Amino acid sequence: MAFFNISQHQWHQFQKITNKSFKCGYCGDKVASDRGYRIGENSNGTGAQRGGIYICPNCNGPNFNDLNSNWHPGHPFGRNVENVPKLLNDLYEESRKCHKENCFTASVLLCRKMLMNIAVEQGAKPNLQFIKYVKYLSENGFIPPNGKKWVDHIRKKGNEATHEIDLMTENDSKDLISFTEMMLVFLYEFPSRIPDIEEEGKE
Repeated sequence: MAFFNISQHQWHQFQKITNKSFKCGYCGDKVASDRGYRIGENSNGTGAQRGGIYICPNCNGPNFNDLNSNWHPGHPFGRNVENVPKLLNDLYEESRKCHKENCFTASVLLCRKMLMNIAVEQGAKPNLQFIKYVKYLSENGFIPPNGKKWVDHIRKKGNEATHEIDLMTENDSKDLISFTEMMLVFLYEFPSRIPDIEEEGKE
């Protein structure tokens, strides 16, 4: 990802600017706005717009569209999962925050780490090789049906993020967060709902 250089451009006053639709990084709503602070290509702020701060019409949050058309802050990918142990939930939320800030390699690495932590939380011994944690989850029924290929996908992407030069992409991060979310729902959220279902059956 190329870095942008704001110093070569100039901010200009609050005004009507090029309309853009975006998901607000503060309230999370999908909105459109044509009000904010533009970045003009000339020294006095005039000329073609090269980015700007867009004011969310719902919450008034300032959303920065940079010179590479990236949004700051971004928005977390995935959803909150209920009844997850604190350590695992902290890692999961950290991976979502990394994705929000376009730190996709960090997000992938956190999802890889989560597989290890999930295995230990479910009874595996600490300080094993990563592949042994994957095997433990698979052999002990902690991976949903047809999920073994996804766990192997996380393993491979995690190895790429750790040992290779190439950076992970937004889609890599989305794939791994989606699967991690599904595992957390499968292992923690759904089982926590069973007492409620049983109580309803008694009525």
